[in-house]
This record gives sequence, structure tokens and C-alpha cells, in this order.
Amino acid sequence: MSSRPQTAGERGFFVLLLAFVGVLALWPMGRLAMEAVAPRGGLFDFSVAERVLSAPSTWRAAWRTLETSVAGTLISLVLGVGFAGCVALTDIRAKAFLVFLFVLPLVVPSQIAALAWINLAGPQSALLGAFGLAPPPGSSNPMLGREGIAWLLGLEHAPLVFLAVRAGLRALPREAIEAARASGADRRRTTRDVVVPLMGPAILAGALLAFVSSIGNFGTPALMGIPVGYTTLVTLIYQRLAGFGPSVLGQAAVLSAMIGVFALAMLWLHARARGTLDARIEGTGRPMEPWHLGRLRLPLEIAIWLFLVFVSVVPFAALLASALVPSIGVELTPATATLRAFAEALRQSAIERAFVNSFLLSGAAAIVCVAIAVPLAYFTTWRRGVLVRLANALVELPYALPGIVLSIACILVFIKPIPIVNVSIYGTLWIILLAYVARFLVLALRPIGAGFAQLDPALDDAAAAAGARFGKRLRTISLPLMAPAAGAGAILVFLTALNELTVSALLWSSGSETLGIMVFSLQEGGDSPLAAAVSVIAVGVVVLAMGALTLCARRLPPGVLPWAD
Repeated sequence: MSSRPQTAGERGFFVLLLAFVGVLALWPMGRLAMEAVAPRGGLFDFSVAERVLSAPSTWRAAWRTLETSVAGTLISLVLGVGFAGCVALTDIRAKAFLVFLFVLPLVVPSQIAALAWINLAGPQSALLGAFGLAPPPGSSNPMLGREGIAWLLGLEHAPLVFLAVRAGLRALPREAIEAARASGADRRRTTRDVVVPLMGPAILAGALLAFVSSIGNFGTPALMGIPVGYTTLVTLIYQRLAGFGPSVLGQAAVLSAMIGVFALAMLWLHARARGTLDARIEGTGRPMEPWHLGRLRLPLEIAIWLFLVFVSVVPFAALLASALVPSIGVELTPATATLRAFAEALRQSAIERAFVNSFLLSGAAAIVCVAIAVPLAYFTTWRRGVLVRLANALVELPYALPGIVLSIACILVFIKPIPIVNVSIYGTLWIILLAYVARFLVLALRPIGAGFAQLDPALDDAAAAAGARFGKRLRTISLPLMAPAAGAGAILVFLTALNELTVSALLWSSGSETLGIMVFSLQEGGDSPLAAAVSVIAVGVVVLAMGALTLCARRLPPGVLPWAD
């Protein structure tokens, strides 16, 4: 933390950054709130809200949102806490690769994961059919509906719980464990009476992150719920806008506000409960020795490997198998296997355009986010004050709220030409890019902030004392030192935005399709092999990028890559 007073140039630059971030975060959200309660030119009118809130379909969708999100969060808790305990407390081997597999569902887009599980479990499963294990023709797909949605939400968000709990376990004082063991407590009692109570805040944080992510998830309930009429709030908004267009924006705003209230209520609950559950104790900071499992280690490792292969590898093997058959229902054999779907995916102009759009949008979002995050992290890491805390809150707001809320907010803001310049970006790639920058800026800010936290501000202070202006210090000192962290932040933004669906589902139009939209549209249109082929290519890009980041992990600040120790 620098003790040097800010110069006029620094203050001016920070005010500009704060204004830009404020416009990105507050303008759309404020417009959404106004549309929900004052849709008629700023005059309060609750008739639209009353009509939406009195409709049985609204509360049916709200109940289904809550039941799948709660069930998914419970699954995430069981898996995330259990796996974090195995990785952080025991001496199991190959932890880095196990963590990579466990975190993989978090970075794979939800619509692709849903498509993979649908292709795995259904009666037309090419993978199960090749082994004679497919359900009988005509039977229902067990992944469609409430149970399938809850299961996949649990798998997708279990890494959030794992990351929160693993961070807490790493900070667990060694003295607390040693004192319990010296008092005669065995491992089971030590875990129950010492570890679990101390991990209360971390477990709560992971659970609330999983819940908020679940209520805003679009890809999973859309592909697994819409075909069987199981509608959640996010899919209800999508169906209303897809069926009636901008004429129901007021209704969509009210439904989005409901989702936002659920999310903000959980974040408020987390903030309130942190003080109550705060169980920190002082220690010397010595890392805890892993528990030696002895003869139990091999059975536990086998169980973990089997589970991770089943949830992280088998579904995508089913996706690949579906892409290799010429049509739905054809049995996969050496004679029927074909690369026709992959060739078609590379030949169709719409799919080619979706790839180009996604790469352009993801690359541009990564560059813009890093360009904003580097100077912003300079202030949020090395400076204190109310405005710094406000900047952090504004950056986190669009990411904390579900993506569907941000989409509706952006539509409301940009459906008309932008004031002063009188230019409309609605229905273009620009509106998607702005939404991506608003939502994913925090992903770039976190690793860059971690990099600044490891630097001594004395170098910057010395340059300032020598007369170097803020821009020159940022360009010649901070940016070169932050290059690895900035690169990691850019790749994290790129990976997240590349196959994104929740934000772009309501913002795209003809000519601005993205990969996520293309996969969803192909599956909805009944072309499952082609949707599977596009998904396999997209997953391959994600895994390759994750592998490249892993190779560079040693040059990055600790904690930047969630799957790397």
C-alpha cells in the first residue's frame, strides 16, 4: 500500500476510470429498475409488475428456479467440500491433474455440458449404443427435467465450492489440528469438531456462489427443461422475448428484477452471515501436514478417478460419439463413423460466422478488460478510500448478478439510439461486446490485482519523485511487470466469453451469432450431430487454452489459475 499522496494526474485518471465503470454497471441496471416500476416515461406505474406477479406461470417458474438451484447447490456442497478435503487434507497423489478435471465443468459452457449429458443418457446415445447399453427406443431421457437440471447445476458449480473451501483449508492453522490430535481426538472427530466449524465462512461463501450462479444459468435449463415444458425464470424470459419481441420488455424487466432480488438477497445474506460465522483463530502460519491415509489411499484415489472420469470425460466422449454418426439414432460402428458433421461445421457460412464473431468478441473483450483492469488494479490495490471501495463494488456488480439480468438491462438501454451521438448499436456485435466488458472485467481485475499486491510500490514512488507522469509510470514500470498476470487475465476473459450463452442469448441477431448461440440453435433445430461437432471443437479450444495457461502457471501470481496449485 503506497503512502504517497495522489497527484492531480492520478486523481483525474481514476475519476475517468470510475466514471467509465459506473456507466457500464449503473446505467443498464438503473434503466432496468426504472422499467420495472416506472415504464411510462419515468412515471410510476405498477400495472405491468402486478400483471406479471399475479400470473401463475411466474410463480411456477420461480418455484422451479428455486428448487433446482437449491438442489444443485446441495450437490455442489457435497462434491466441492468432499473433494476440497481430499485435496487439501490428505496425501492423495496427482492432485494437480485431479483438480484440473474437477474444475473443467466450470469453464466448459453450460449449453455444451447439457448437450453432452443429453447425448450420453438418452435412448439415442451413440456412445451407449456402441456398447449395447442405451435405454430402449421410445423411453424418456432421464436428463430432461428437474432432476437432470439439478444434477448438472450441481456438477457445474461444485468447483466454486471447492475453490472457496480449499482456500480456507490452506489457511487453516496447523496448531488447531495439532492441539486436537494431542487431546486424543482421531481424524474423524478432528474434522467434525475443528475443521468443519473453522470452515463455516468458506463453505457458506461457496454455497452462495453456487446458488447465485444456478439461478442465473440459462444453457442448462434451456436445453434440459424447454423440451419437456419445465420452465424456470430465465427460460420464461427467453420464451417471452422470443415469442413477442420488444413489446414485452416491461414484463421481462420485472422477471429479471425478481432474479436480481434473489441474487442480491443471497449476497446480502453472505455479508451478514460472515460476521456470525467468523471462526478465525491465530496461528504461526505453518502449513498443515497432509494426513497419511496408508492403505486407504489407493481405494480413495480409485474412487476419485472413477468419479471424475465419469463426470468430466464420459459425457464429452458421448458428445464426440454423437458427432461421428451420420444422423440421430444410427449406431456408432467403424463402418458408420464419419467426419461429415465436422466438415459441415467448417463449411457452413453461419457456423463460420459464429466462430469469427466469437473469436472477435472474446479477443476484443479480453483486450478492453485488460486495458481497463491494469490502471484500475493500480488504484484498488495501492490506494484506499471510499471511491476505491466503490470502484470495486461497481466492477463486481455485473458479474455477481445473473447474465440474463444484464442482457435485459442492455436491451433497455440500447434499443434506442445512444443520446448525443444518435447511433444505435442494438442488434449489432457492439452491444454484445459492451455486455461482455461489463460482465467479465472482474475476471481480468482479480489476477492483475494479485500481481500488484506482490509488488513493492516503492519503485513507482521513486519514479514519481523523479518527475515521471502517471501514464509513463504505468506504461514503463507497471505494465511490463504485470505482463504475466495481464496475460492470464486476458485468457480467462477470452475463455469465459468464447462460448458464452446467457448474456448473448437475448442480444444476438442475424449476422451477430456466437458459438454459444449456434450450439443452442442447432440442438433446438434437431441437428444434434452438427451441434455436437461444433461443441467438440469449442471444448477442444477451451482445453488447449487451459493447458497453455497451466504450462505458464509458475510465472503467474498464486491463485490466478483456479486449477493450478
